[in-house]
Amino acid sequence: MNHVLVSGASIAGLTTAHWLRRHGFTVTIVERAATLRPGGQAIDVRGVGLDVIREMGLLDEVRANVTGLRGMTIVDADGNVLTETHEETFSGGTIDNEDVELMRDDLTNILHSAVDEAVEFLFSNSIAELTPTETGVSVVFDSGRTGDFDAVVGADGLHSVTRKLAFGPESDYVRSLDGYVGIWTMPNFLNLDHWQMLQHLGDTTAVIYSGRKTEEMRAIIGFKSEKLDYDYRDAETHKQLLEKHFGGLGWEIPNLLRHMRSASDFYFDEMAQIHMDTWVDGRVGLVGDAGYCASPLSGQGTSLALVGGYVLAGELAASRDDLATGFTNYVGTMRPYVRVNQELAHLNRNGTATEPDRQHAYRALTLRDYR
Repeated sequence: MNHVLVSGASIAGLTTAHWLRRHGFTVTIVERAATLRPGGQAIDVRGVGLDVIREMGLLDEVRANVTGLRGMTIVDADGNVLTETHEETFSGGTIDNEDVELMRDDLTNILHSAVDEAVEFLFSNSIAELTPTETGVSVVFDSGRTGDFDAVVGADGLHSVTRKLAFGPESDYVRSLDGYVGIWTMPNFLNLDHWQMLQHLGDTTAVIYSGRKTEEMRAIIGFKSEKLDYDYRDAETHKQLLEKHFGGLGWEIPNLLRHMRSASDFYFDEMAQIHMDTWVDGRVGLVGDAGYCASPLSGQGTSLALVGGYVLAGELAASRDDLATGFTNYVGTMRPYVRVNQELAHLNRNGTATEPDRQHAYRALTLRDYR
């Protein structure tokens, strides 16, 4: 049985592992964090991404965990209501459609539960060295452990270590979209009932909402800025940046920043895309944000991860005796879908995306049956 190492235990990595196991591969997942990462924003599964969830047999469980947001209120600088709507939300778009919106960590937990128990997890660990061999890839981990694998899949996000080791520095591939965002969970001190509130002031945007668990709220606050020079692993700097750009603002902003300081699931990163000529090098391949991050502005990061994992595992299974060819075929299959969804992010950013643009991006690929 071919043994594949997957780096990253989030949506792209867990989906890839699920389908590799379905096709008979042996899978090891290595994850830098000690556990599955909690928190994250409300995410959307649409179009062909929803088809993948359906093929996994998880659609009913996913639908049972939807946020159930009923609408949103838009407020001014002082918190006065400008408008209310029951037709759409900032995070999920139009409410009355077949799309599914759920919390990122809820989907991660569902995917984790769906992974066969035969999958080996190496938490609190990471890849330190990759060396191609005649039969696969030799790996050295941060822990000192070593292993030989038939293939390695990097599903480790925008700041992928796998990409750095196999393809070179991040700066060669990242394209900033001149924005930064922070996300965290806090108590629902506004007693929001499946409701969202939005404040947009110039270069700052703040969104808070309750989700499936109404005792808590999620905050998403972001600001526009030219590319900043900071350590993406330094949470204290991240918090200071948000305090700098949101300090002095009214409404509930001071309370959000106060809860940010004690949040256990605080997350911060830039709005950026990853553009590469290829996502494979021999028997090393990238999936999801590691290879083709479209940024949250696309609204399609989750679907790209789901579809990428499905296609990659399927192409490897179809070329089991020549995994390098399977990786190459994966790039050819995914490229048009990736391209149109990365373009959608720019249309959304400029406010020029139309509903036909979005629907085209959501359905820009038809699933091949790899069974």
